[in-house]
Amino acid sequence: NNAKLAAVTSNDNLVSLYDDAGVRQDKFTTRPLEAKTGKNFSVKAMAFSPESSKLALAQSDGIVYVYKLGLKWGEKKTICNKFPINGPVTTLVWPSSHQNDVVFG
Repeated sequence: NNAKLAAVTSNDNLVSLYDDAGVRQDKFTTRPLEAKTGKNFSVKAMAFSPESSKLALAQSDGIVYVYKLGLKWGEKKTICNKFPINGPVTTLVWPSSHQNDVVFG
């Protein structure tokens, strides 16, 4: 939908989504890699998909999650892909020419 969006995370792993006017329109909490380890992780990098319908999050607990955001504010956020990683991720890129590929490292 090429929406102009911004995403911000907080210490409690809450992701807030803002519209192009800077108004928070939505929020959701990220999940840990393993539920038994609790919320002892942080979000290290984020990237929107080129059409703004997905958000990739790299976490310090060794996972990159891709969340489907939905087409309207308030729709349920679901994990549509997950990539376990063996090292720290400091950046995510979602190339506009490859809408189904997220690159991280």
